[in-house]
Amino acid sequence: MPASIKSPEALVRLFENALKDFPMVTQRKMFGYPCAFVNGNMFTGLFQDEMFLRLSDEDRAAIRKEYGTPLFEPMPDRPMRQYVLVPHYVLKSPRLLRMWLTKGMEHAKALPPNLKRGARKE
Repeated sequence: MPASIKSPEALVRLFENALKDFPMVTQRKMFGYPCAFVNGNMFTGLFQDEMFLRLSDEDRAAIRKEYGTPLFEPMPDRPMRQYVLVPHYVLKSPRLLRMWLTKGMEHAKALPPNLKRGARKE
């Protein structure tokens, strides 16, 4: 596991402010980083100096094609295939960030609820 790097305060504030538009979402930390969940399913979070997002196959293909964004890979050669890194261009645009967060939240909301041990009911 790579050395833990704190997320920049500006990115944490951006994350928290962006999620204010999603009152149905719960937030908690995973491995020390803020993440957001709907129905117990994680759909976005921070890892070091990046934001990641869980998307449907179609949306994941679209964002990768449009922005060339890679899959989220918290450990070398261990990608989380349903997640992508949010492109910096998107992070700089409140409209685009809200659009992609909405897509991620809707995808996670459509998944079966994840109420495994440790997951919280929402």
